[in-house]
Amino acid sequence: MDGGVGGGVGAQYNPRTVEEVFKDLKGRRAGMIKALTTDVEDFYQQCDPEKENLCLYGFPSEQWEVNLPAEEVPPELPEPALGINFARDGMQEKDWLSLVAVHSDAWLLAVAFYFGSRFGFDKADRKRLFNMINELPTIFEVVTGTAKKQVKDKSSVSNNSSNKSKSNNKAVKEPGSEPQAKFLKASTPKDEEEEGLDEEEEDEHGETLCGACGENYASDEFWICCDICEKWFHGKCVKITPARAEHIKQYKCPSCSNNKRARP
Repeated sequence: MDGGVGGGVGAQYNPRTVEEVFKDLKGRRAGMIKALTTDVEDFYQQCDPEKENLCLYGFPSEQWEVNLPAEEVPPELPEPALGINFARDGMQEKDWLSLVAVHSDAWLLAVAFYFGSRFGFDKADRKRLFNMINELPTIFEVVTGTAKKQVKDKSSVSNNSSNKSKSNNKAVKEPGSEPQAKFLKASTPKDEEEEGLDEEEEDEHGETLCGACGENYASDEFWICCDICEKWFHGKCVKITPARAEHIKQYKCPSCSNNKRARP
């Protein structure tokens, strides 16, 4: 289990500027996305319906925790949705995770604007903060794959040249060859012609989001695609190195691997 003491999500930490509040939100968001994607097996097990009311907390350190709500009244910070564990076995897992994701998005906004109110953000600061937050996909969009679908819709008008650049960097199955996992390697120094292809690739993948942390694609990082759900992941987020990827015939992300487990 990640995180610290239950309920103490704001202890000794008070972001005071728009940039600090946004950084705080991004950290908490990354932790909660991790709980609902790469750490979903652990998260599912911790949300035992037999336990008391439980909450999912995200921390600025990009960690997460399932714990009881804060005991003090009123709490130091707004509290996440209470009792997420009670609904776990009463609905499909994907629907339950989506529900937790929606409540997590609402909590992130509540915490961010709590800080904004506490430290006297004016109208311009609040607008700037919301616009910065709005540039990020919501946790719900990351967990359900909606963000990826939006990227697909935008990229459907891409021309053939961008598709060529994509194939140049992606392991592709050739006729008669062994299947291999799809991945994108980090860029290396290139001549002008190759740099032009990289720019086309950036245009195509620029809004692709990591299924684990929700961050955007960057050509200087190694990415791998799940052959089951077709979501892309930072290699570092799913602990896959470029060398290891070369030997993977079919890659399954943590979520798809965990979906094979039996449910009571």
